[in-house]
Amino acid sequence: MKRMHIHVAVDDLNESMQFYGAMFGNAKPAVLKDDYCKWELTDPAINFAISKRGAKPGVDHIGIQVETDAELEEMNARFAAAQLPVETQIGATCCYAKSDKAWTVDPQGVVWETFRTLDTASMYGSSRLRSQEQTQASKACCTPAESVVTIAGMK
Repeated sequence: MKRMHIHVAVDDLNESMQFYGAMFGNAKPAVLKDDYCKWELTDPAINFAISKRGAKPGVDHIGIQVETDAELEEMNARFAAAQLPVETQIGATCCYAKSDKAWTVDPQGVVWETFRTLDTASMYGSSRLRSQEQTQASKACCTPAESVVTIAGMK
């Protein structure tokens, strides 16, 4: 089963959790951290995440979550068919999860990802960088590489 994914950057995580919790019929989040919250709903079929990590408030990116390698290959083929640049990440740690994923940017500049979650992770993003650089890297872990954005003409 494929599930729509929407990630929204927020200013106030608690206020946003109350709002979206009510919108989703008081469903409990599947993941809850100090800076991140995610619901995985079946009605509607959506992986909806919010985070407070310094990004501009609003829709950060959207995508399609898949359950199998075959579905991930299918979605990657769809990205390629759209004739837009694609960045593939294998074993990426982002949003407290380890995933295989691919990124692109649509003609309007909307960031899209497709991903298969492999496991949970204890940190938002992974990096071997020093602490100051790691903070910057973790803020940007749920985005395509600069090269994808630049090639797509969105920079």
